[in-house]
Amino acid sequence: MSFSKNAWSVFNQSINDYHLSDNVDTSIKNPFTNDSLEHLLYAKNWIDTVQWHLEDIIRDENIDPVEALKLKRRIDSSNQQRTDLVEYIDSWFWNKYQNTNSKNSAKLNSETPAWAIDRFSILALKVYHMEQETKRDTASEDHKTKCQQKLDILLEQHQDLGTAIDQLLSDIENGDVKMKVYKQMKMYNDESLNPILYLKGKK
Repeated sequence: MSFSKNAWSVFNQSINDYHLSDNVDTSIKNPFTNDSLEHLLYAKNWIDTVQWHLEDIIRDENIDPVEALKLKRRIDSSNQQRTDLVEYIDSWFWNKYQNTNSKNSAKLNSETPAWAIDRFSILALKVYHMEQETKRDTASEDHKTKCQQKLDILLEQHQDLGTAIDQLLSDIENGDVKMKVYKQMKMYNDESLNPILYLKGKK
């Protein structure tokens, strides 16, 4: 099985497991062994799935402002966890390919494997929820038709992005692409880098 097919399967397992309760406070029960790549992929998608629904909740026009602020802080924290885990997954690939000899003609890719996988995980959520809209009993037939058209495009993106990820990994393994990892250097959660945070004690 190709990497992309395996990852897609893991992502959908995570999404389906979450929707058994469909509650943002549900604790993750990762079914994969701790040292496996599947464990990381499941954890990554679980973060994405919970955050997807947090983003839905915070858009309620009648939400209590205090509760909205709590949710915004929770989403910020989730974003940081997501970034940290993406970088950890890139480290997994770095360790796997660190002894690969890159060819002199090796190219650089603008996106690391894990950040492409990040988009793949989000795409799995888009496919799941768009498919739900094509079946929603309370939706009009026009709505369902439009959502089916969007779903068809998302499924094409699934095929294309999966192929691109598999090709990237193959190119790295063959030395045709040089594996490099850059940290995201997120600043907004860092008390030493965000001026709102590091100046608060001086006011």
